[in-house]
Amino acid sequence: MKNILIALALFTFGFLNSQVLDPVSWSTSVEKISDTEYNLIATANIDAGWHLYSQTVPEGGPIPTTFTFDNSEENVTLNGNTVEAEGHTVQDPIFEMEIKYFDGEAKFIQNITVSKETATISGVVEFMVCDDTRCLPPTEVDLVFTLLEKEIVDSESSTKEEVNTVENLSNEEANSNPVEQTDKSLWGIFFIAFFSGFAALLTPCVFPMIPMTVSFFTKQSKNKAAGIKNAIIYGLSIIVIYVLLGILVSLVFGADALNALSTNVWFNIIFFLLLLVFAASFLGAFEIMLPNSWANKVDSQADRGGLIGIFFMALALAIVSFSCTGPIVGTLLVQAAAGGSQIGPIVGMLGFSCAIALPFALFAAFPGWLNSLPKSGGWLNTVKVVLGFLELALAFKFLSNADLVLQLHWLEREVFIAIWIAVFGALAFYLFGKIQLPHDSPLTHISVGRLSLGLIVLSFTIYMIPGLWGAPLNLISAFPPPQHYSESPYGVGYTQLGSGQVPGGQHNEIPEGAHLMPPHNILAFNDYDKGLAYAKKVGKPVMIDFTGHACVNCRKMEQNVWVKPKVLDILKNDVILISLYVDDKRKLEDDDVVESKLKPGKKLKYIGQKWSELQTIKYKTNSQPFYVLMDHNEENLLDPVAYMPDADAYYNWLKEGISNF
Repeated sequence: MKNILIALALFTFGFLNSQVLDPVSWSTSVEKISDTEYNLIATANIDAGWHLYSQTVPEGGPIPTTFTFDNSEENVTLNGNTVEAEGHTVQDPIFEMEIKYFDGEAKFIQNITVSKETATISGVVEFMVCDDTRCLPPTEVDLVFTLLEKEIVDSESSTKEEVNTVENLSNEEANSNPVEQTDKSLWGIFFIAFFSGFAALLTPCVFPMIPMTVSFFTKQSKNKAAGIKNAIIYGLSIIVIYVLLGILVSLVFGADALNALSTNVWFNIIFFLLLLVFAASFLGAFEIMLPNSWANKVDSQADRGGLIGIFFMALALAIVSFSCTGPIVGTLLVQAAAGGSQIGPIVGMLGFSCAIALPFALFAAFPGWLNSLPKSGGWLNTVKVVLGFLELALAFKFLSNADLVLQLHWLEREVFIAIWIAVFGALAFYLFGKIQLPHDSPLTHISVGRLSLGLIVLSFTIYMIPGLWGAPLNLISAFPPPQHYSESPYGVGYTQLGSGQVPGGQHNEIPEGAHLMPPHNILAFNDYDKGLAYAKKVGKPVMIDFTGHACVNCRKMEQNVWVKPKVLDILKNDVILISLYVDDKRKLEDDDVVESKLKPGKKLKYIGQKWSELQTIKYKTNSQPFYVLMDHNEENLLDPVAYMPDADAYYNWLKEGISNF
């Protein structure tokens, strides 16, 4: 019965994936601004479940959407870059970077100026689409924009300002139907900020203010109800102040700048330096303080009483506590802004301020709770120092982002992990009392809580050590550079050319045209003919892996299924793997350039196009990943399969194909 179910599952996989997919259709329109100025609008209609990638994708990520406009007659001037909607920006765990994409519908607008009467403008869009289980190879579509048939939009308001508002309109369309990932991202920012607010409460600048402020309200109020009302107004004032700060950051930067933060080199370097300053402040090197004159002026306004007086009391708290809350607020704003969402900083400040304001309202309502608060002391500075170490570790994430974009290889994976080991190792020694910093009180003994936290930090530090030798470190996979961005991507002592003995010992010499695929060290070919010839030589079946450098689901299979010992053993010892990358942008040799059989009149220019056409013609499908087991006569040993996250089902498919060889 089990074998029947497996066979039925494989048949279903084969049936569903034996089709040529075309989930994106393009249409064009033109908006005439004046006799010489036009907006060229390309609209992508995307099938449900699929997503199209942005024009701006970080180095090493998926294939971006790219527009090329024909200007062979030199009669067209492109004004700026092609404008796109806000889309959805998410942290991709496979590529370990923030990636922007579109679903449903996406509009792209290019403003142009023509120097003479022109009937049409031609262009080409290259793009890549994926769903939750597969990706399609990069596709080129011809676009034609007809200029003379469109009615003139001729009014006094049709100026260049209208061009600048096109993106805002597109953003509104994108935001009218937010996806679940965006919601999760904003909720994540809120909760991180909320817990950061509680951390700020436990600093020397804020914690002692709780009993003082609550006592003031209870004594100055005529009755308990009035005291509770004033404390609630005080808490709401704190929320308003910090949310206004978030709104200010959003307005200053704007949506475009916020979307660019995660990959902009200079922003990442500035954030790195900024967090270093915050960390040094928390560790006791100096205090970051606002001018005392500000606090004095605000404090004088607090004596006015009423709602205005309470608001200025809250503002005075924000200014006086800035030396402790400033670095935390700054870090939150940096993180929220780098998330690409324009309302991210606002959501972050809402979460932070709610955590700050909540205790004041609660302790005003129940003053008796103040007796249960721990006394102020040296432990408050310990909290501040711990936050300083965390700021220091986080700073190097931004420096790593800049290094990845520039591909300088100064902060490779091993160096990043070594820095984190040093930072958290020093934190562990600090918690155990082996390191003292400027503002620490003499430590006569270690509390149980401090000892427990020290053991957790020490365990985390030891956990990271194997990462220096290639361990994946799944707990922190979003922080260090990816494994291929490493001094030893194939493991310490091994290289792609096979220096040293290959793990497992199945190939002591790398055959011509082959390489070891990191991080599993599977012998693989990227050329169909060379791989097939080698398979005949060693007498093993062939497994063709139609994949892509930018295929998310291909990486999921490699990282989650291929790593299983029984699957990995087969891939290393029982088959010859031929990985054909359909998005390989290397140009074909002149002798290999042929006319496309799928698009008559067009030439196959790239290696990836050759493999994509092979897959489409022979297997009647164009999605990746796609796996084929075949014999030396190029006949399938069983039905091919696509994305199969069930490792047991994938293993059974491999075993059945090998047994049929």
